[in-house]
Amino acid sequence: MILAIDMGNTNIKIGMISDREGSSIREERLMTDRNKTSMEYALMITSILDFYGISKRDFEGAIISSVVPPLTGVLDTAVRKVLGVEPLIVKGSMKLDISLEKFPIPDILGADLIIGAEAAYKLYEPPVAVINMGTATTITVISKEGRFEGGLILPGLKTSIASLSQGTAQLPEIDLSRPGAIITVDTTESMRSGIIYGNAAQLDGLLGRLEQELGESCTVVATGGLSRFVIPYCSHKVIMDDKLLMKGLLMLYNENRAS
Repeated sequence: MILAIDMGNTNIKIGMISDREGSSIREERLMTDRNKTSMEYALMITSILDFYGISKRDFEGAIISSVVPPLTGVLDTAVRKVLGVEPLIVKGSMKLDISLEKFPIPDILGADLIIGAEAAYKLYEPPVAVINMGTATTITVISKEGRFEGGLILPGLKTSIASLSQGTAQLPEIDLSRPGAIITVDTTESMRSGIIYGNAAQLDGLLGRLEQELGESCTVVATGGLSRFVIPYCSHKVIMDDKLLMKGLLMLYNENRAS
């Protein structure tokens, strides 16, 4: 079994992967908290394992992806305390099937982008565009040859909502339930429709421009906890894969564990 950890700015995904093929993945989330110590994270990870009745002895290794550099070492230490093994840390200098030749310093590339690109290239027909909807929304492109071409970054769904409610006097916080009509006299419904339909239209427009720039169509794969709210309203065909990053972490572990 592999412990796979994906640390984002808002959440930390804790994955327990039972086999080398990734057919059995259990996943839980913790809040990302820069004030927590390695012991606090170790206790939280231990409580998740206990909840599932998984013994620490069942794990052969661990891998960590992090976009929060101040916490990477903290989580590394936490895993060592829990499992007694040295986890692999995702970085651009690892052994990869995709190529990062366009980046002079591959290690500055976000770990989440690397694992998403690696998994999408190996699991889907390239060229492939990966949409990751979290605190920020990213779109990255991998060519037919497996070259990481780059991509773009835009504000995430909740970032947009927070900007509206915090930056205006009369607009409330809203949830991300199903939107109604686009034209409405209700403020909350207007905001919900604007955010969800607006993000869907934004993604459609960007994907169209992206394919025009490439000169060919792409397989489009979406992941991230917020994608389920927006992707159903896109006109582009988009494959939803909630486990894409966990699959990518397993792939990178298998490719790099010997070294």
